[in-house]
Amino acid sequence: MADPQHRPSVKKSSESYASLTPSLAFQLTGPHTWVAAITPVLLSYVYCGITYSGNVSFLLALILLVISVLMQSAVNVLNDYFDYKKGTDSLENSSEDAFDAVLVYNKLNPRSVLVFAIGLLVIAAGLGFYLVSLTGWPLLVIGLIGALAVVLYSAGTTPISYLPIGEIVSGVVMGGLITLAGCYILSGILDARVLLIALPCIIGIGMILATNNTCDIEKDIPAKRKTISVILGRTKAVTCYRGMIILWLLSIVALVGIFYAPGMPFILLLVLAAFPTMRALLSNPLIQSSRDGAMAQITTLNVLFTAFYCLALAASTFITWI
Repeated sequence: MADPQHRPSVKKSSESYASLTPSLAFQLTGPHTWVAAITPVLLSYVYCGITYSGNVSFLLALILLVISVLMQSAVNVLNDYFDYKKGTDSLENSSEDAFDAVLVYNKLNPRSVLVFAIGLLVIAAGLGFYLVSLTGWPLLVIGLIGALAVVLYSAGTTPISYLPIGEIVSGVVMGGLITLAGCYILSGILDARVLLIALPCIIGIGMILATNNTCDIEKDIPAKRKTISVILGRTKAVTCYRGMIILWLLSIVALVGIFYAPGMPFILLLVLAAFPTMRALLSNPLIQSSRDGAMAQITTLNVLFTAFYCLALAASTFITWI
């Protein structure tokens, strides 16, 4: 998936499967969701840099970033594959979702898509075992939990994506465990405190899925998805969603104010920089027709919130040294 504002063309007439070209493979990986893979690695790098004397390995952080992106990509590819297998994605019931139903709309061979997803996981596992060899068994445990979440998100008779825990699982696994793993890789210390510092990242990543699920309520009901948005109903879901956006910002303000107070000026800059996008998202009706705009807005907020949060953390240490 490329730009959320752009939808690939729909192919409806071909009788045979299309080839899985590099361009289509890239669309399958859902690059617009990679922000969920990048932000926790960035946060762990900054946190370790300011907490453990600044001597952290950029190369190890880069390897973790590649693993994180591969995991997120595998989730997206497997989700496309299993939605096709379950009949959730079809030309008949997904006429507006060519952007998400890449397999269906481009008439790709499902087996090729599955092999591609497995390939992504194998590469991620290989890199992961290399990092385990440099660190220790705690990283292996974290990695196994992450790999299990990747598979169970879409696979099985009752996948996580069909349950009202999807946002929590995606937020905790990507925003929490990836940050924890990054801290362990870069410092050699299993620092549980980083999970508290990662709270804004956990919320932000969970809100990416919440955005999608709230916009898709009417589509998910006939597909028998029991997401939290479906359970709450449209009115309550939108109200809760907007409340979580405010809570997300307040979590950053609170954590910086309590632990990194010298960096508070950057939070003021964050509010100023994020205000237009935040106002647009809070006024977004979160319906199918406004979905692309909402996804672009929540992605932008994740980038802005994480960037200024990291700047605040780094600046607090620099100012303290002065």
